[in-house]
Amino acid sequence: MNTHPYLRAYMAGVTVPSMMLLVVLTGFVVARYVFQIPIPIERAIIFPMALVPNIFGLWNIFFVWLRSRRHLPIGFHGAILPFLLAPIGFVLATGSGFLTTTSAGLVWFHELIVPYAFLASGFCVALIAYYLVWKYLVGFFNEVLGIA
Repeated sequence: MNTHPYLRAYMAGVTVPSMMLLVVLTGFVVARYVFQIPIPIERAIIFPMALVPNIFGLWNIFFVWLRSRRHLPIGFHGAILPFLLAPIGFVLATGSGFLTTTSAGLVWFHELIVPYAFLASGFCVALIAYYLVWKYLVGFFNEVLGIA
């Protein structure tokens, strides 16, 4: 019987970011409609809703495929993902017109300037977060689905 390990790996990978999108979308809605922060939700949430869950699923399929060839712990495998997502997000955000670069930092929605030092520290926090999410959450779902 074919157990479809890649399909199960995709489902395990998609689960975590799909749950987190509910939290992120709630934050955007509260920021926009309760605190009147002018964030165009429809433009800002396209990348996370459309691509991130699918990329997580494909990245987990890649982990399962790689497991028989090289053994890399799932946490480190997940910590590599921000190195792919950050450039993809940057290209899509600048192409969509709501992110521009200046000498002081990135300008988000032509209003908010994010300094490069803040971006660097945020990227380090993202690496740690991705490591923990992949090690504990995605790893848990992989075990539940029998592909760990």
